[in-house]
Amino acid sequence: MAELGNLDLMFAVYAAEPNPESPLDALRVGERPDPDVPDGWVAVSVRAGSLNMHDLWTLRGVGIKAEQFPMILGCDGAGVLADGSEVVLHSVIGDTSFGDETLDPRRSLLTEKHQGTFADTVVVPARNVLPKPRSLSFAEAACMGTAWLTAYRMLFSRSGLRPGQSMLVQGASGGVSTALVALGKAAGMRVWVTGRTEEKRALAVSLGADDAFETGARLPERVDAVFETVGKATWGHSMKSLKPGGTIVVSGSTSGADANADLQRLFFMQLRVVGSTMGNRAELADLLAFCDLKGLRPTIGTELPMAEAKDGFEQMLAGETAGKVVFTR
Repeated sequence: MAELGNLDLMFAVYAAEPNPESPLDALRVGERPDPDVPDGWVAVSVRAGSLNMHDLWTLRGVGIKAEQFPMILGCDGAGVLADGSEVVLHSVIGDTSFGDETLDPRRSLLTEKHQGTFADTVVVPARNVLPKPRSLSFAEAACMGTAWLTAYRMLFSRSGLRPGQSMLVQGASGGVSTALVALGKAAGMRVWVTGRTEEKRALAVSLGADDAFETGARLPERVDAVFETVGKATWGHSMKSLKPGGTIVVSGSTSGADANADLQRLFFMQLRVVGSTMGNRAELADLLAFCDLKGLRPTIGTELPMAEAKDGFEQMLAGETAGKVVFTR
């Protein structure tokens, strides 16, 4: 931590301004003012934060108003409270009167209205910190709040799958995808994945997938549910891969959202399309307990000091990630 005049500063990785065409040109590694701590909020000394596609969207200016810049990046993190408690951060900030903060239409994530976790200190509502299981390192715990929580909600809250049923994960190596593989296998599902490269398919199998196929390949048989984070590039294959009455659970569309809906197949096969966004605090608590119970660990493809964050962003932008990218302090 540094001091400049009367202004206390801290280290941070942040977006200086929106840059839709060249997002990494907006990335800065430097100093930002120490945050104030409002009533009901707590300061967390960050030990690790994980990178998400959301951070690239922030650099592009998607989902954030221009006046919110500069914005410290990082939705996810794990760290230490002033009393020494080790905690995991829940990044959804919303009105709990809805019963589920993800249903609050005005909800936000860290890095949208509030500064993120790629810094010495992050400030969040007190309810947004949960005890870190001792079985998880700070780097592993920092992967839980977005990618693993999204996967947990998709699988256990939204899909309707039961142990023994079959699932297809589109995309073999991203943070949500690898979490789905690990969680699905631990829950007793038959897990298939698709991947663009032999290396990514091999990674999925090493994590517990029962089989891995080239993107768009015809499957040996249809599955009970498909988990979609890719969108346009894989949507047609997802629809064709479902059994009658099957379900597609969608939490993202990284290749574009304007997919052919294939409505004729949808109604004739009586398929279900279910949206899923992040997860709530209770689900994060259950996820942490499940991982602790089953000995599950996130796949970390790259771990870097926050000062070298640009290298991690470049990997994600190029699609070269194999598991999560984590930055540590």
